Amino acid sequence: MSILFSPLTIGPVTARNRLWVAPMCQYSAIDGVPQEWHHTHLAQFASGGAGIVIAEATAVSPEGRISPEDVGLWNDAQRDAWAPIATAIRARGALAGIQLSHAGRKASTWSPFSGHRGSVPETEGGWPTLAPSAIAFGRYAEPAAMDAEQIDRVVSDFAAAAARAVEAGFEVIEVHAAHGYLLHQFLSPLSNVRDDEYGGSLQNRARLLLRVVDAVRDAAPGVALLVRFSASDWAQGGWDVPETTEVAGWAAEHGAHFSDISSGGLAAHQEVVIGPGYQVPFASAVRAGAGVPVGAVGLITSGTQAEEILQAGDADAVLAAREWLRDPHFALRASTELGEQIDYWPAQYLRARP
Repeated sequence: MSILFSPLTIGPVTARNRLWVAPMCQYSAIDGVPQEWHHTHLAQFASGGAGIVIAEATAVSPEGRISPEDVGLWNDAQRDAWAPIATAIRARGALAGIQLSHAGRKASTWSPFSGHRGSVPETEGGWPTLAPSAIAFGRYAEPAAMDAEQIDRVVSDFAAAAARAVEAGFEVIEVHAAHGYLLHQFLSPLSNVRDDEYGGSLQNRARLLLRVVDAVRDAAPGVALLVRFSASDWAQGGWDVPETTEVAGWAAEHGAHFSDISSGGLAAHQEVVIGPGYQVPFASAVRAGAGVPVGAVGLITSGTQAEEILQAGDADAVLAAREWLRDPHFALRASTELGEQIDYWPAQYLRARP
């Protein structure tokens, strides 16, 4: 059997394979409530053979949304709308996951479909943003530096959202500490110039993330707990692989079961070098250095490529995004590429199996 189609246990749950759906923002919610689009969008990937389907960055508070059209999990109406989606994913054999997020200084921005760029003015439905320091992302609105009470509120919001995620039926929770959002903003010295216990040293900059991991672990003890990291800011003087490796190890000590390794998003002046599997070396370095299970991402487009990553020992699982959009049955296709006779082809589709 290929490694890609072997099961993987993460904490208290086991995924049927190691080809998973990464979170992908849809910017299609109303008042934070997922819609029928989200149901169809996510359930199709489970029908397509995914081991885990992770729903998009889901705001833990209204001010934590990337855009006014982001999904959320800060109230019970949102929880109740998520519940049938989680049920549909599980009914098709995949684990149902959700990514919890706070956008920080990258909140209150126009969605990609709006025809606008940058921050949404308060007069048009936007809101003031928060960050570790009053440093704007590029030309976005300048955020306010958070005080101790606001930091405590974020921790509580993550915990409350995690509890609702469990009530909705999610079996996997990913804490979003990547792509330039709030927890990443605290980690990176480019966006965090605080001089209190949340700034300066690596231990201080990681303090909020570890508090969130603790809070989510306590609020949702029966789920697999993932943390998504950006392993590099792709900018001089920014967050880097050695720091990611150190903090991924700390997160594991605090109860995280798995690290999902991406990169970028923190600095508007980042210089990213893109190519097939371009982020896999980051995952490999964190896996080797921290001794924790990791997921690899970044322009992974075939079963053969994914299997090679696992065979090389660079990662324990592969997460893809755009390839699932191009082919919602990516895992079914990958199984035929690798000659695997998996037993979870939908019966309705068997006539199409090569």
